[in-house]
Amino acid sequence: MWRQKGIIVSCQAHEEEPLHGPQIMKAMADAAQQGGAIGIRANGVTDVSYIKQKVNLPVIGILKKQYTGFIPKITPTLEDALAIAYAGADIIAMECTKNERPDKRTLKETIQYLKTHTKCKIMADISTLEEAEYAFKSGVDYIGTTLAGYTKETRHVQKPAFSLMKDLVNKFPLPIIAEGGIETPEHVMRIFKMGISWIVIGSAITRPQYITEKLVNSINERKF
Repeated sequence: MWRQKGIIVSCQAHEEEPLHGPQIMKAMADAAQQGGAIGIRANGVTDVSYIKQKVNLPVIGILKKQYTGFIPKITPTLEDALAIAYAGADIIAMECTKNERPDKRTLKETIQYLKTHTKCKIMADISTLEEAEYAFKSGVDYIGTTLAGYTKETRHVQKPAFSLMKDLVNKFPLPIIAEGGIETPEHVMRIFKMGISWIVIGSAITRPQYITEKLVNSINERKF
């Protein structure tokens, strides 16, 4: 998909946030492309479709959807993945934990169907080395550290999950995508030196309320 190392910008906004909406996310993706991003990560059929109309970059598409009684919420079913594929995504990112999926399909069954019926590559969003092994055996194309620090098993993990990133690079013959808590040029350089292929950055670029809050808090802590 990509031949060079680079930054993928996650253009997402929750419904309650000021920047929510496909037109704004399309503009955000355009700005990211102008800034040198090599790819975009986006959530939802409409956002993915709008962004593909505007930017000439590969798009990692997800569909966040919570099903009652089930834990996975990042593209949790085959139907969700197909919707993202039909919206124009180049890569489908899926939650690849071992938790039961709402449609009762195994991860391997889902991936095999997607590879047979779409041209999309598959990215595994994982939080542990064990989950990465599960995703690898199920046939994914890329492994990302997206969920490290967010799952029940990894809430103790400090982000960025440097240790997990290093373990993934050493263990798997697949491109590893670093994601989660990456905010500074120092983070970026440290991660690329590990042998990571690509880095996804979201909040530190595309969520002004988060950036503002972080700066305000730093001022308040210093008590000028």
